[in-house]
Amino acid sequence: MEATEIHPEVSFVVPLYNTGEGLRPLLDAFRALSLPETWELVLVDDGSTDGTAAAARRAVADFPAPVRVVELARNFGEHAAVLEGYRHASGDFVVNLDDDLQNPPGEAVKLVRHLRESDAEVVYSRYAEKKHPWARNVASWLANCCATFLLGKPQDLYLSSFRALRRDLVGRIVAYRGPYPYVDGLILGATNRIATLEVEHVERQEGRSGYTLRKLIRLALSLLFDFSVMPLRIASVLGVLLCVLGGLILTEVVLETLLVGQRQLGWGSLMGALAVFSGAQLLMLGIIGEYVGRAFLTVSGKPQSLVRTLTTHVKPPSS
Repeated sequence: MEATEIHPEVSFVVPLYNTGEGLRPLLDAFRALSLPETWELVLVDDGSTDGTAAAARRAVADFPAPVRVVELARNFGEHAAVLEGYRHASGDFVVNLDDDLQNPPGEAVKLVRHLRESDAEVVYSRYAEKKHPWARNVASWLANCCATFLLGKPQDLYLSSFRALRRDLVGRIVAYRGPYPYVDGLILGATNRIATLEVEHVERQEGRSGYTLRKLIRLALSLLFDFSVMPLRIASVLGVLLCVLGGLILTEVVLETLLVGQRQLGWGSLMGALAVFSGAQLLMLGIIGEYVGRAFLTVSGKPQSLVRTLTTHVKPPSS
């Protein structure tokens, strides 16, 4: 359907990836949503290979609210998909949630209410009990610890993908066009007006998480190298410590030669020291190379995401 100008009060952004049979329950949950404010739904298909984008376009033909279906040209990752969804959302309040319904749309309304009543620019969800698998929980814990150390995140703040933002904050973070986005890093760098709200977290009903070990590692690297120079500082400190260690060893050798005379040094200790120093040098080169490579990809214009199709469904007029 031909797109028209839409200015809802609330936008719900949902990234999709091989959602499959879970698409129908997701849309049914939004159909049953009770919200007095005007709202829209933005579905971002992140390069699914199971026909999720086409199924979404068919399923929203009779949807009771405006819907935008954004199909990306390939899989760019959840954070790139969320940012693309933010760019196509037009609400005064923007909530993003996953497609697995572990965060019911009714809980998203609570985030909007809390955001509207506070002076915060973003409200993060927190859970009394998370229903993710243990491996996902461990990965989330590690990511939050790294964000605290590298980005200065408050220790009592849990970085959840279920969050609500004001329009002004959305406008600030979507200006980022780097090829390796990290939404929480952008938010922490753009505001200090952050609130939290405890919401319900339920068991996943359909399919399994799209996060693989490779994607988790990629996310960790984005956190390390795109939003912090801490690895370079750590490499500098390591270099200083190794120089001091080398100086101490050299001093010990000179003193031993002067006081005791020359001795035949052990081959094992020599090889061990060589391995430590060589490994440290390669580690530092690797860290510097990672920064240089990412800077090159950013300067050369590696796209953050590419939209293949954009379909807008406008709510039919009431009879």
